[in-house]
Amino acid sequence: MRAQTKIPPPSRQRPPFRTNGERGESYKKPPKRTPVSTSDLTFTNRIRDKHTPIMSTGAGKTVCVTGASGYIASWLVKLLLSRGYIVRASVRDPNDPRKTEHLRALDGASERLQLFKANLLEEGSFDSVVQGCDGVFHTASPFYHDVQDPQLQKELIDPAVKGTLNVLNSCAKTQSIKRVVLTSSIAAVAYNGKPRTPEVVLDETWFSNPDFCRETKLWYVVSKTLAEDAAWKLAKEKGMDMVTINPAMVIGPLLQPTLNTSAAAVLSIMKAGAQTFPNATFGWVHVKDVAEAHIKAFETPSANGRYCLVEKVAHYSEVVNTLKKLYPSVQLPEKCADDKPYVPTYQVSKEKAKSLGIEFIPLEVSLKETVESLKEKGFVDL
Repeated sequence: MRAQTKIPPPSRQRPPFRTNGERGESYKKPPKRTPVSTSDLTFTNRIRDKHTPIMSTGAGKTVCVTGASGYIASWLVKLLLSRGYIVRASVRDPNDPRKTEHLRALDGASERLQLFKANLLEEGSFDSVVQGCDGVFHTASPFYHDVQDPQLQKELIDPAVKGTLNVLNSCAKTQSIKRVVLTSSIAAVAYNGKPRTPEVVLDETWFSNPDFCRETKLWYVVSKTLAEDAAWKLAKEKGMDMVTINPAMVIGPLLQPTLNTSAAAVLSIMKAGAQTFPNATFGWVHVKDVAEAHIKAFETPSANGRYCLVEKVAHYSEVVNTLKKLYPSVQLPEKCADDKPYVPTYQVSKEKAKSLGIEFIPLEVSLKETVESLKEKGFVDL
């Protein structure tokens, strides 16, 4: 490993002031100005407060990202490297180019990216990976909806629950780790049997009910709910500083060469021959906002608890209509998959996410960038 750059003590070094999406701008003292209403202020011109990151650069800091070849994790690695962090990334097979080539190609990867082989279900497998890290981002967990009952425990629940506990136990052994950021899901928030209608506002105080999810055979939701619950219990037992990020359906450009589940949800209504769209309503959020939120949750001292990330809740019919405006020459489905009333939309509070400085990318932009990425990678020909 290359020698780390010596960083002056915080009292002698003024960290750069950062806004969402900016990189490395030097801090400038805000000029005196006439007071304005707080409703007119945006994150970009707010005076520094307790939510402003203490580390605007990751120079000299080492972090671990588990499941680094995944969709969200790949973006997380990209942004961490761009901030100067040394990234210790775990993958199942470092010798598989489909899992690692896109990571090795990232700016800064040749100098500051270290790949490790680790198995979620192997106790102690992450001990050496997290050794010496300042923070850990645990993103590794399977995400697919079509799992069958006989496969549940082996393919979905064990990797989610046991994998999370194995990683956290490794973190508990490592004194250098200041905070763990866990990638959870809105799936662990929204499914408790309560009605979700346009006037209902979900927030971080909601918790999914695993018994309700078992009854309705929402197995992915079960896995994420059990995993987050187990993580909070262990974090409390070990006195661990942990924050969870709970995104909805994550879309946007793909860095990895393989098709992930959420991008496939958009592809399913874009590909030739698609006749219907699902009667389903989801929250949607851009992958860059999700990766950014992970980093801000690590860098911001006051960050705590859970952070729901949803830019907009939309039924598939709205998604199709938005895509029709973006791609008017493309034949898109006209009918819903069933004749039942549309599953209603609902609201998800953005207040806590905004306290981290997240300014959500609009759904229309997210959809456009997803489709353009799918075209670029040859998944769809429009």
